[in-house]
Amino acid sequence: MSKRLEEMTLEELWELFPIVLVPYNPDWGEWAREEIRGLSLTLAEFNPVISHIGSTAIPDIHAKPIVDILVEVPAEAEWHLIREVMERSGYICMSESEKRISFNKGYTPAGYGERVFHVHVHRSGDNDEILFRDFLNSHPDYAREYEALKLSLLPQYRNDRDGYTGAKAEFVRKIISLAESMS
Repeated sequence: MSKRLEEMTLEELWELFPIVLVPYNPDWGEWAREEIRGLSLTLAEFNPVISHIGSTAIPDIHAKPIVDILVEVPAEAEWHLIREVMERSGYICMSESEKRISFNKGYTPAGYGERVFHVHVHRSGDNDEILFRDFLNSHPDYAREYEALKLSLLPQYRNDRDGYTGAKAEFVRKIISLAESMS
């Protein structure tokens, strides 16, 4: 009998779900809009502001085929209530802290599903991901630089999401700093 995803170690999850980068898929935007519509209804009581973020929101660059969505909720929103609502709606809670909670959908014990989503719930205003997305969409040279970085990291970090994310951190900080200086 196979383990449930919630019972797997990070290493087991990373092996089952390696980092894969694929060319941009125009369907990602529609998938994000559909998921956002559903999340808007599911989380209506929390007055969310919901945005498509991540590389799947940046046309023409390679990305993991995982649609990232940012859900901003007011500071007084209670995590345990959000978690209950999201889990009842089929999302798996992957991490939780005082300021953020993350959910996944589309992962199966056999590997990736057809559509995979990461939903990042943050307090209102904690949204550097939007600044990053908008800057790369407005500056294609930086978007291509980001794509090249991600592709160069793939061989080393295919089964290490934390390492992959950490290796991109300096570039992300640079872009956010540039975006802030221009706004």
